[in-house]
Amino acid sequence: MGAPISDSWDRGDPYERYVGRWSRRVAPLFLDWLDIPAGRRWLDVGCGTGALCAAILDDCAPAALVGVEPSEGFLEVARRRLGSRATLLPGNAAALALAPSSVDVAVSGLVLNFIPDLPAALAEMTRVTTPDGTIAAYVWDYAGKMDLMRVFWDTAVELDPAIASMDEGTRFPICRPDALVAAFATAGLAAVDTMAIDIPTAFADFDDYWRPFLGGQGPAPAYAVALDDDARDRLHERLRGRLAQWPGGLQAMSARAWAVRARVAG
Repeated sequence: MGAPISDSWDRGDPYERYVGRWSRRVAPLFLDWLDIPAGRRWLDVGCGTGALCAAILDDCAPAALVGVEPSEGFLEVARRRLGSRATLLPGNAAALALAPSSVDVAVSGLVLNFIPDLPAALAEMTRVTTPDGTIAAYVWDYAGKMDLMRVFWDTAVELDPAIASMDEGTRFPICRPDALVAAFATAGLAAVDTMAIDIPTAFADFDDYWRPFLGGQGPAPAYAVALDDDARDRLHERLRGRLAQWPGGLQAMSARAWAVRARVAG
């Protein structure tokens, strides 16, 4: 029987070593695509350890920036990195403690697929965003070009077919461009558009790839650490063998995020 999965997020530093470091590469490209003028009020829903907030501060000259995040462990890392440059609040995406039309741009990085009630969250983001403001997000392409997770789950399912439903590519159908467009359009947003953002995820060696999975933050790491020692060793060795054959080596791995943007109807 497969090990239990967990979408619990409580420790920011292990998350940074796992995918936070890659999110920091996606965020500036996402913001370039949005092309928001300076002096706008921003909201980052599910701000995590502050990757997207940091990029907004560095690249967008915001008039104000609020980050909302349910995990105190992640907020601790974000506060440490951002200091007083952003207002960081504990909170739920489906019940934002902000006034109507209080921001010009509401964004979310790598979070939509983990929100239990996405329609409610999009309704809240719409409520707090000014008419003609922007709502946008990005998510990993779990089923396609997110190499580091794709090879993990393909290998894990090969060893134990009973865990196929744990694969994030199966679990998160929202992480496709057609599904993102449909969700935003159903929320009543206008001018919905998507784009693929590809980044390199070069690993120095197999240990650099494998070690972050032992941090337990996210579905794949939670699965890895919940295995017994023998099963984890089998997974480790099967992954090592598969990645030894990776075209171009571990330095050639890459990741794709799907970005979506829309306008709040005036």
